[in-house]
Amino acid sequence: MILNSTSQLDKSRFKKESGMTFIEVLIALVIMVTGILGAVAMQATAKKGSFDAMQRSLASSLSQDIIERMRSNDATALANYVATDYGVYLNEVPGKRCQASDGLCTAAEMATNDQYEWELALMGADVKNGTNNAGGLVDARACVNVNNNAVTVVITWQGRTELVNGSTEDCGDSGSKRRQVLVEAFVF
Repeated sequence: MILNSTSQLDKSRFKKESGMTFIEVLIALVIMVTGILGAVAMQATAKKGSFDAMQRSLASSLSQDIIERMRSNDATALANYVATDYGVYLNEVPGKRCQASDGLCTAAEMATNDQYEWELALMGADVKNGTNNAGGLVDARACVNVNNNAVTVVITWQGRTELVNGSTEDCGDSGSKRRQVLVEAFVF
């Protein structure tokens, strides 16, 4: 009989201890919420890094674009591309757009047209969202220098965070948030 009453006691104790307590549930929720917040913070950081990488990629692409435009034109027109104020303001539309229906352009007319189209892309004015520019770099400035056939293209733009050295190679405003891409090439 004693054995039977002990087994009854053990069964009633197990019935009372089944399930989770309120404290256990709260601890599990805190751990789960901390994990979710960490994942959200990681996603936000990745998105910011992606934007910075896209800006650098665009600057590199734009520098290669103007160099290829210079290579496509006559070598005598290289001096026409030299400027230190790309991106400060958008020049007026060239008188001759050098499109198929306009006829042939001289090397100087082609350089003027190239500069206009390149600056549109640099400033993001070639992509519109209503009346606002939707493409391009943030607060972009560019400089093109030619020394004989050596071409140097410097593109600077506004980054999101501060850097130790915000040098801009004397192209555009300097500041701790400025980023730059410098490309050197030869044009023959």
